[in-house]
Amino acid sequence: MPSIFSSRLCLALSLGTLGLTARLAAAPATEGPPVELPPVVVTTPKSSQPLVVVADPRAPAQPVPAHDGADALKSVPGFAVIRKGGTDGDPVLRGLAGSRLGVQIDGQHIFGGCGNRMDPPTAYVFPAAYDRITIVKGPQSVLHGPGNSAGVVLFERSYRRLAQNEAALYGSLTAGSFGRFDAVADVRAGTPAWQVRATGTVTRADDYEDGAGRSVHSAYERWSANAALAWTPDAHTFVELSAAASDGEAAYADRAMDGVKFARDNYALRLRREQLSPLVSAAELRAFHNYVDHVMDNYSLRPFAASAMMPNPSVSNPDRETRGAVAQLELLPLDSLRVTLGADTQTNTHTLRSSMNQTTMPYETKARVRDARFAQRGLFGEAAATLAPGHRLFAGARLDRWEATDSRNAVALSMMSTAPNPSAGRVRTSDLASGFVRYEHDLAAAERAPVTLFAGLGRVQRFPDYWELIKNESATSVSAFGTEPETTTQLDLGALWRTGALELSLSAFAARIDDFILVQSAFAKPAGMMGTRAAVITRNIDATTRGGEAGLAWRFATDWKFDASLAYVRGENDTDARPLAQIPPLEARLALAYTRPTWSAGALVRAVDAQDRIALNQGNIVGQDLGRSAGFAVFSLHGSWKPTARTRLSAGVDNLSDRAYAEHLSKAGAMIAGFVQTTRVNEPGRTFWVKLDASY
Repeated sequence: MPSIFSSRLCLALSLGTLGLTARLAAAPATEGPPVELPPVVVTTPKSSQPLVVVADPRAPAQPVPAHDGADALKSVPGFAVIRKGGTDGDPVLRGLAGSRLGVQIDGQHIFGGCGNRMDPPTAYVFPAAYDRITIVKGPQSVLHGPGNSAGVVLFERSYRRLAQNEAALYGSLTAGSFGRFDAVADVRAGTPAWQVRATGTVTRADDYEDGAGRSVHSAYERWSANAALAWTPDAHTFVELSAAASDGEAAYADRAMDGVKFARDNYALRLRREQLSPLVSAAELRAFHNYVDHVMDNYSLRPFAASAMMPNPSVSNPDRETRGAVAQLELLPLDSLRVTLGADTQTNTHTLRSSMNQTTMPYETKARVRDARFAQRGLFGEAAATLAPGHRLFAGARLDRWEATDSRNAVALSMMSTAPNPSAGRVRTSDLASGFVRYEHDLAAAERAPVTLFAGLGRVQRFPDYWELIKNESATSVSAFGTEPETTTQLDLGALWRTGALELSLSAFAARIDDFILVQSAFAKPAGMMGTRAAVITRNIDATTRGGEAGLAWRFATDWKFDASLAYVRGENDTDARPLAQIPPLEARLALAYTRPTWSAGALVRAVDAQDRIALNQGNIVGQDLGRSAGFAVFSLHGSWKPTARTRLSAGVDNLSDRAYAEHLSKAGAMIAGFVQTTRVNEPGRTFWVKLDASY
């Protein structure tokens, strides 16, 4: 399964990281101040401001530390992940998935190519290659692109001008059950004027077993390499040129094909100048290019089995090219007012080539055919004002012009048949407006009553994405190109309370979604065609959602800490007078940890309620409701030890009781030779893992 390149990279990273660890372990404790490695994350990263969560993607975590972008979000209340196999799950925030949740990598947009959502944006994210993950819940910012009705996730790297010649190293190794192995190496070096950074990651795993001992078709291998060169001629100037490449392959338990190529090429330029004048505190320009080349087939990672739908070895090869830029100014018209003004743009083009018989008609010899092109241009402004001590107001607005082109001459009705495309060559445009306002109030001075209350109202208009507009049909046509944009209006309320031994966060939301874009399996009757047939269609409905999250951290005794979190969401399909599909059930996490200066131990209980509010065969671009699901509880243990100030060894066992269970949102299990088909793709059974971190 491993490619030659990734095998060599894996070996180099392993040897380099082990050598780094050995040198750091032998280094005397007098080499600079000790570096505190983060605690094991089990419930939620700390939220220091309303509706914003900042997480350390390199922190040891339970369940087993994350290997892709979706995995990195599982510990944040409000998030769920739709499982398809061992990797590349789709993240869901407050019951909303797909492009309703914005994902950016270093301020850049990236989109997958697979028409069946094999490669969501988070499939191209390697969390350990980034310094932090910032999550903004709800429509409470306009700075990070259009259409983020559920929120936005930012995978970010930090930068700073070096005060002197410096070098920094970070490395980690993770090993676990079912052949799990990860390696990460991050090297930075530079002078006050120049600095370079290089990061490499590899991760792999074999097929895992569920709690009943059944093997799940889920093996994967992934690698990434990032490099950046920065010029910092003075304390106020930063110029960075960066490049990245990654690839991988993954077996899928929910479909008839596996992913044998997930190639991404990226390059970007960032320029930032600070303190230009008393009014202009900073100016920034970012430009990027992302290219994704994805290949899936039905024979490389599984025994080929002929079927009526695919009688021969078959391949599909979509790709997607995204180009974009952002320019913004940060203004300080008053000491109490900060304003950000900017413009952004992106274009992305999707093409496809395939073969229904790779043996006689290899896909590599075929020309790529463009089926869609999207373009967006936006203007935005956001302001933060201190009205009085303890009183803050935030507001923002953006206007986006969208253009989409349907380049398909024909529409695939099945693997074997097509029909003329009624919207062939059509170009449509939409002008969409979004905005928000939020008020925050500190009840009293922080040392006496550290309570912050907040209320925000946001509105987002979202243009239909590729899967909603191009991939599916409508109820009356073989093309869904006429699907209307979606409008979300959401109210967010909550409180943060921080005191010496206790931290409490509460947030609640209620949203009205006009023209909600629903995806469902149905019998369609396209105009001009006789009879009906099974199809996946896109249609607009009206919907409402409401729910919230709560988090508690309590240091009830010396060295002891109790963590708890709760997340709930309820959705209604108002048009059809039934529950909104693909809504995760009530979830709670309870954790107890005992921490000493050099070691710690803890336990985690994750309890998920049954879900009987379903809409069979309705959902989103990722999946549809399969039926009711049972509740479950999973018990896990972890511990850590710091042999030196700069190294940390953490270990754990997930699903200690080896329970067989599946998440409500997970995809349906497919019939694959040599594997047992299950209603949903089951979660891993008892899993042991160990992780070694070292930094200098």
